[in-house]
Amino acid sequence: MSGPDFTMDIFQNEYLPAGAREVNAIATVTSAGSTVDTPVTRPGAAEIIIVDCSWSMATPMTKLRQAREATAAAIDVIRDGVAFAVVAGAGKAWSLYPKDGTLAIADARTRRVAQRSVGRLRPHGGTAIGKWLRLARQLFETRDDILRHAILLTDGQNLHESDAEFAAAIRSCVGVFSCDCRGVGTDWKVSELRKIATALLGTVDIVPEPAGLAADFEAMMKASMAKEVADIALRVWTPQRAAVRFVKQVAPTVEDLTSQRTEMAPQAGDYPTGAWGAESRDYHVCVDVEPGTVGQEKLAARVSLIANTTSGPASLRQGLVRAVWTDDETLSTRIDRHVAHFTGQTELAQAIQDGLEARKAGDDDKAAAQLGRAVALAHGSANQDTARLLAKVVDVVDPATGTVRLKAKVIDADEMALDTRSTKTVRVKKLRSVPQYP
Repeated sequence: MSGPDFTMDIFQNEYLPAGAREVNAIATVTSAGSTVDTPVTRPGAAEIIIVDCSWSMATPMTKLRQAREATAAAIDVIRDGVAFAVVAGAGKAWSLYPKDGTLAIADARTRRVAQRSVGRLRPHGGTAIGKWLRLARQLFETRDDILRHAILLTDGQNLHESDAEFAAAIRSCVGVFSCDCRGVGTDWKVSELRKIATALLGTVDIVPEPAGLAADFEAMMKASMAKEVADIALRVWTPQRAAVRFVKQVAPTVEDLTSQRTEMAPQAGDYPTGAWGAESRDYHVCVDVEPGTVGQEKLAARVSLIANTTSGPASLRQGLVRAVWTDDETLSTRIDRHVAHFTGQTELAQAIQDGLEARKAGDDDKAAAQLGRAVALAHGSANQDTARLLAKVVDVVDPATGTVRLKAKVIDADEMALDTRSTKTVRVKKLRSVPQYP
């Protein structure tokens, strides 16, 4: 298989006390990307930009104007030969470019025509995001491109379709394309865009001011253009009488993949990771095994990186997760620092989201407790970006102990930024060298 070279490192403390059954490991997967010496034949790629043009985008009109400019900036980055389209979304969805319900092939002429079409975008009716997603799926399915990616922009809430219709639309797109979501301003719901981004292996973030859209759109499109391999899965095999408790991506963001498991064979399941360029990600694998006797060693799990190729699934790399039972407390109580770090980062994300929910519900005591816990976790893990976001929502009295006071007044954009970016994590510094299992 031509393309990026992958490596996998497993970090864990394999020693368990007598009777214990929970095994935790961090799998660090790295793609070096293509080099001059290892040329890559890029798979077919397709891009769709979905732009909200509901009436709210005209208040103020600069919002729609900046959305047009951002879309034009993203189109500029689409490389020659990539199929693309622009979808306009309101109470319904329609193909803005091309108008015939197909995808154009990017070159200087089609990019220029698409940008002119975007410049003519005008505000229309309501907001039905599920219809936008369904149209994008239909357009993607007119071609057999492997790398399929969408950017979705909205400034409002999904008011003109039912929750059931919205959820069904998201489900219909799973496995068809990935989607990065952006909300401009503060009148949209983080929970709605997070549902899309989580299911479609994308990102969600706030762009508080329309003036920031162009740079953000350009960055997202550049990141998509750098992807070289599609449909990479993390396959976890466990022995008899063992079971996966959860699989989570824990860096660069926290994403729970457990519910997205696809059974592939007895005791083996695949967890989607989406498309890859030159990058590194960390995954927390937790397995329940049948307890062994003191001194006994078992294979708790085999973690494989699987690529879907034209000739079928191919294993790119593999790592082994082991369990050794011991009566030596100095061994069994030692926590691998990678596992400890990312467990804390996952707890940090949950504490922020729980704290913000409590704040919205008027439960100030719970909000202060959860956000205080988040402050302590951010401080302890040197997650400075999250610490700065928290400081805009609470007054920090003592970061080490998590002693905080809720601010009497919080800017909506600051609260939404903390919510959308709560899942962003920091890596463990100075990773130690460990054996790699081929």
